[in-house]
Amino acid sequence: MALTVTLLGGESSGKSTLAQSLITTLERLHGLRCVGVDEALRRWCQAHGRTPSAHEQTAIATQQSERIAEAAERPGVDVVVADTTALMTAAYSEQYFQDTGLWPEALRAQSRYTHTWLMGLDTPWQADGAWRDGPAARAATDGLLRQRLGDAGLAYATLWGTAHERLAQALHALKPALGLDLADGPERDSRRTWRCEHCADPESEHRLFGFCPRA
Repeated sequence: MALTVTLLGGESSGKSTLAQSLITTLERLHGLRCVGVDEALRRWCQAHGRTPSAHEQTAIATQQSERIAEAAERPGVDVVVADTTALMTAAYSEQYFQDTGLWPEALRAQSRYTHTWLMGLDTPWQADGAWRDGPAARAATDGLLRQRLGDAGLAYATLWGTAHERLAQALHALKPALGLDLADGPERDSRRTWRCEHCADPESEHRLFGFCPRA
């Protein structure tokens, strides 16, 4: 069964950028077979030219989980990198429709994934001219994700910094399971550039990546 790397975070927090760079690095430098799973919600918005209504959220969340599961079951796949999971749809449902009904199933699906990584909010927010609502909405989504993951007791790690720094942190976390040789790769600078002061919970978040000075 493939490793499942899942990226969470509010709008314009760097999920797609990290997903693309991680897949490229794992395939080109390390010879691994990767499958990317993009965001079902964004696909839906692009296809319909609008954001979904409350009653349309469940089907989108279900589709996201099904696509990740299907990718992980493909023969010969080493790593699945999911741009997002059903947790994002659950967060948006609570944030915009005050509907908390999607959380239980989304959290059950999340518990089956190998890695849950939350994007930090230190990247500048950028408008896309269509679906994004602003930095305040991004921060609200981040808060909901942290709260629900914490309440469910699901471990996650937060990635901060530049695109290069986030990639280095991701590769470092995958190194034990995949046996990566990172001596000459992006990981070499990760300890120097990790910035503890940005972490919401340095002792727990950084310990997962092995960079915490208290570990």
